[in-house]
Amino acid sequence: MAENFITVGTQVLELFILIAVGFVCGKTKLLNDKTVKSITDIVLYIVCPCVIIQNFIRPYDPEMLGGLLTSAGAALVIHIVSIVIAMLIFHDKKPEKNRVYRFALIFSNCGYMSLPLQKELLGSDGVFFGAVYIVVFNIVMWTFGVWLSSGDKKYLSAKKILLNPCILGMALGLVIFLTSMPVHDIAAKPIGFLADLNTPIPMLVIGYYLSKSDLLDAFKDGKGFICVLFRLIAIPLLAFGGMMACGIRGTVLVTCVIAASAPAAAATTMFAAKFDNDAELSVKIVSLSTLLSVITMPLIVGFARTVGG
Repeated sequence: MAENFITVGTQVLELFILIAVGFVCGKTKLLNDKTVKSITDIVLYIVCPCVIIQNFIRPYDPEMLGGLLTSAGAALVIHIVSIVIAMLIFHDKKPEKNRVYRFALIFSNCGYMSLPLQKELLGSDGVFFGAVYIVVFNIVMWTFGVWLSSGDKKYLSAKKILLNPCILGMALGLVIFLTSMPVHDIAAKPIGFLADLNTPIPMLVIGYYLSKSDLLDAFKDGKGFICVLFRLIAIPLLAFGGMMACGIRGTVLVTCVIAASAPAAAATTMFAAKFDNDAELSVKIVSLSTLLSVITMPLIVGFARTVGG
């Protein structure tokens, strides 16, 4: 058991060293808002789809397809349960704060924080199952998340969902996997090179945003702290318990627990700014949850690997 905790802790610590580099870059002005926005777009539109496609370049395997469908089902249930909890707990008088608390509790950083950890701990199979979790995340975020943040259905767009880069990458990856389509090294190697950027760049971005946040002030926000505790502890433990009760074990279980145990999504701030909610509060919650996840993720993921891995 101790070995699992140490392994996960080591991997998370490695990610936080990269975050620390981003933090220093933010404090020394090597990174700025414009640069970070540009490299975030590169990750979203190029790197993330390449990560997904790279891990779908494999011969068709019915067992892996079954695991993929199980991961999709688990991801959907986890998001639904998170939505119910968020709607029951937070009833702030100020809607611009209420929406941020709910969004942060529901949506985890299942791309930036989870994929690198899934790759390090579980290899290509972890990313294979983690990719479908991201697809479910994006569907829920661009439907319910948009409605939650805006309070208006007019912002919902089927086009945005279907043209989301990660969903397009998943669609192409599925075609490659289901047909066992051969992908020549001329294409596969550049895809791999771009996919390798998925660990360092997002961590630098997270570090940059940490450098802009008043973490001490974030600890003083009682509702924000409750939100973070649910995001980092309650939701992943509920996900673990529910999957264990359903007989789900091994790589699929650990993959979903990693995704569910990640800190609040970076999109919390993006959506808060876009729909005129409390962007400053969103930065505090994202930063606080990211900082505390260095403690909670090794404990929860290590426990999941020991008991159900």
